[in-house]
Amino acid sequence: MSGYRDVAASLREAIQAGEYAPGATLPKQDELAARFDVNIKTVRQAVGLLEAEGLVTAIRRRGTVVRERPPMKRLGVERYAKKRWKYGDTVAFVADREASGRPWKLTDQTQTVALVEADAEVAAAFGVPPKTQVYERARTVREGEQPTHTLTSYYLPEHVAGTPLVDPAPGPAGRGGGLAVLTMQGYEPDHMSETIFARMPTPDESETLKLPAGEPVMILTRRTYTSNDVIVEFARGVHAASRFAWTYDFKLPD
Repeated sequence: MSGYRDVAASLREAIQAGEYAPGATLPKQDELAARFDVNIKTVRQAVGLLEAEGLVTAIRRRGTVVRERPPMKRLGVERYAKKRWKYGDTVAFVADREASGRPWKLTDQTQTVALVEADAEVAAAFGVPPKTQVYERARTVREGEQPTHTLTSYYLPEHVAGTPLVDPAPGPAGRGGGLAVLTMQGYEPDHMSETIFARMPTPDESETLKLPAGEPVMILTRRTYTSNDVIVEFARGVHAASRFAWTYDFKLPD
């Protein structure tokens, strides 16, 4: 008799070999129990393990479905190239879609804008006291009906007040997006610092991103500076881990 790890290993191999393609439904649990000569509890434990690994997800009235792959490319520094936003009209999320061969429209990004009190992390990034008033621009980005990530940017009012960056209309903040707006204000972005780590989502994040049980999120923090090292944006992103492949091309330093 097999244990649940043995059952999971067999199903995992079948998924990776293409026996069960992305979007396919695994056999019913009683059928799997008979095939592997185990009880239903063992099958449920095996399926739970695969679900925690992100290989399958339980969908009501369908059963256990193999997750869709491959994920969308998320470009590294190339997504911020000036040729895209300063001399063109391609904002970062659009650059990712085009690199992945995915369709897109500007309204795939929605947002809310508000004056808020800076929390400790935002205040530290800008070097201002906690609870200082800052603009918060919170976006949710979707691919069709599927949310891919959220991104919340913070700005000092003296940098962006009265600009398209504080307009809550769906889509980017005008031609070239936020980086172009900052440039027009005299704060042209010159360099950035990004930090990425993984964790399990909060309940609110799971609901917003429509995450299946067991899927982690990738957390990104971004600091954007002018050539004089003035910070003009601090951003926090929450990305569904299985929906992106993070790609970075770079020249090796001397």
